[in-house]
Amino acid sequence: MQVRGARENNLRNVDVDVPRDAIVAFTGVSGSGKSSLAFGTIFAEAQRRFLESVAPYARRLIQQGHTPHVDEITGLPPAVALQQRRGAPSSRSSVGTLTTLSNSLRMLYSRAGMYPTDAPRLESDSFSPNTVAGACPQCHGLGTAHTVTEATLVPDLTLSIRDGAIAAWPGAWQGKNLRDILITLGYDVDTAWRDLPRAARDWILFTDEQPVVEITPQRDRIAKPYQGRFWSAKSYVLHTLADSKSQSQRERALRFVETGPCPLCEGSGLTPAALAVTVAGRSIAQLNLLPLTGLAELLRSSVPPHAAEATEAAGTLTRDLLARIEVLLELGLGYLSLGRATPTLSPGEMQRLRIATQLRSGLFGVIYVLDEPSAGLHPADAEPLLLVLEQLKASGNSVFVVEHNMDIVRRADWVVDVGPLAGAGGGAVLYSGPIDGLAAVPESVTRQYLFPAASEAGPAGSAPGPAALRTPAHWLGLHGVTRHNLRGVDASFPLGVLTAVTGVSGSGKSTLVSQVLADAVRLALHPDADASVAPDPDADTDTDADADASGTEPRARVDRISGLEAVNRLVRVDQKPIGRTPRSNLATYTGLFDAVRGTFAATESARSHGYGAGRFSFNVPGGRCETCLGEGSVSVGLLFLPGSYTPCPACQGSRYNPETLQVLYHGKSIADVLGLSVEEAAGFLADVPAAARSLATLREVGLGYLRLGQPATELSGGEAQRIKLATELQRARRGHTMYLLDEPTTGLHPADVRLLLAQLGRLVDAGNTVIVVEHNLDVVAAADWVIDLGPAGGDAGGQIVATGTPDAVARHPHSRTAPYLARRLADRHHSAEL
Repeated sequence: MQVRGARENNLRNVDVDVPRDAIVAFTGVSGSGKSSLAFGTIFAEAQRRFLESVAPYARRLIQQGHTPHVDEITGLPPAVALQQRRGAPSSRSSVGTLTTLSNSLRMLYSRAGMYPTDAPRLESDSFSPNTVAGACPQCHGLGTAHTVTEATLVPDLTLSIRDGAIAAWPGAWQGKNLRDILITLGYDVDTAWRDLPRAARDWILFTDEQPVVEITPQRDRIAKPYQGRFWSAKSYVLHTLADSKSQSQRERALRFVETGPCPLCEGSGLTPAALAVTVAGRSIAQLNLLPLTGLAELLRSSVPPHAAEATEAAGTLTRDLLARIEVLLELGLGYLSLGRATPTLSPGEMQRLRIATQLRSGLFGVIYVLDEPSAGLHPADAEPLLLVLEQLKASGNSVFVVEHNMDIVRRADWVVDVGPLAGAGGGAVLYSGPIDGLAAVPESVTRQYLFPAASEAGPAGSAPGPAALRTPAHWLGLHGVTRHNLRGVDASFPLGVLTAVTGVSGSGKSTLVSQVLADAVRLALHPDADASVAPDPDADTDTDADADASGTEPRARVDRISGLEAVNRLVRVDQKPIGRTPRSNLATYTGLFDAVRGTFAATESARSHGYGAGRFSFNVPGGRCETCLGEGSVSVGLLFLPGSYTPCPACQGSRYNPETLQVLYHGKSIADVLGLSVEEAAGFLADVPAAARSLATLREVGLGYLRLGQPATELSGGEAQRIKLATELQRARRGHTMYLLDEPTTGLHPADVRLLLAQLGRLVDAGNTVIVVEHNLDVVAAADWVIDLGPAGGDAGGQIVATGTPDAVARHPHSRTAPYLARRLADRHHSAEL
């Protein structure tokens, strides 16, 4: 495949030849342009050519990418992209729906299930909780039911209605309105609740009636009468949960309900008719709860067709199910069940499920373009991943991987190294050829990590040599933690040091740190805030009956928390986007844009026109272009073709009106400044202290290649996380802060990992605590303390296998992390000797 004249993003008129029917690794530092080449050029052009064959009307219904800036690509087959997906999946999504295994299982029940006598045959949709035909009528397919009782709605029986006895009712005017309606209907609102007649109490709390009466507001005789509609406390709470768009209102309403498995469907989300159909003596809900290993065993041994005409269908469906489940077993996912909700899966589990789905698709002669397939994977999980990539190649396909994991790169057939640096300093193909040839390319930053012995950096150049371990100042303890696969776990976190939490994918790392620990500390620091975890000494640690704000996940149970008094502040540095729209960007999120706008407002030209700082914002009327309302682009609707976006004809994409753009600072307009990279802006804004501080920290975390005005929607999860880290680094210190990071090395080249470690060290040396969930062995080896979970994933995990210094954990006989960590530590010691 030949690429000629690729100019996407920072690519500098790139020409490159890449072999087909091979595993090709695209490498380079973060922001060097490798994704622009693999995804933005090769995949985008393949997708564009395919969509040209689709009917124009149908094309309008397909989300399309852009047309890449490239002169020519020859020898380009169809392509399939597997990119990192960010954002929370739906609570209705499960392992079965993600892999489409549920479709085959539902068909098996429909065609070959054992039906009760005289029961009509059901279509496959009737076995899905996500369809009208299959959803339980009581819980609407969610499997959980919200119920209210007098105890949840009225926590204090000594209060009167006027004094707020019905805590579940809204406050302010709405609550007063409901009280006035009761007065008009003749109810006593001044007697203690417990002294009211039972019939009155039940009607006020639980009636479905909604009488409308004329209300004359009390204590306000001037106000005009109005028609008021009554809502019982139950109706108000359930209506809020079902229809409110406000998350805060939904969370408040959840305080007044008891949530548990739906009594009609017993948590399955299915109708009684669907649950009455069996295969091998079990309902589809029971099979959805089996681990995949158990499901495969059952299908192999005991799926007889129950009608002569079903024999062929049952055999075909069973063989298909088994073949697809085998792929998941090979990837080490046999502990998962089809009914496991995707929000409870780790990133590594999600990644392997998507890859396995493609492996069974049976496509031939296509290019699979994968974005960091090793992301979220423990080194032990990367081994079966390599086998899957080999199988994709053996099936007659090409496999292109954008990858930072040098163990994966070493197993590729070909490497395309892009660089040498990021942003404007990158965008060139330094080498394209067999792996060994990269050792002779001294300008390649990847070279020293792929061939440490052949470079000046020495072995394991991605990390510095061993450093003196820090001593914990205090300890924070979580006792009796129960959530997902954690069952009664006791965990102790050292304070004032860098701690790495490790373990295979799905072992419970993110649950322990990002959910339980984060919520426990947040609740301790802000007791009035609603949290999904709370110390509960009377809790039954074997039950998951409670639910979080989504109504579908169990709350965490923690028997006791100790040592929280040493922590003053909690900061979660996650990979969620820094904004949901293109209006949010690097400059606005970090706050440096405020300093830039103030600088422009202080110029003589701005003062002469009476322009304040607000004039230089593209989000408010005044200085922005009113044609595109500051968006920089306008939508062009075409009758039978997909709508597209084009630069605004009035401002040419600058976002500002001509009058605003006439104000210059050192020869540049506000739009010109937004177009600068962090590296370029650092020099240009050196005399603006507030902006210079922000730019310095952004450079320190390896983001010098990003543009100041780069929309938040264009940033990767790893970039968003480092922007948050940089924003935090520039803030003034306030007491002892605990920083929680979940896989901060995602999307980072080994050279960038070294920068990240330096910044995390700065936070710790300033007297703070840093806890990272991480698979990257350079980070683990550089930590002061390691907490290793396992021994495996899912129900076979959730235990703390080993704790201690990296050296101590590396010697543990039962830790799956130990052998990989031991090798990395040996490399570090060898590097220090050199």
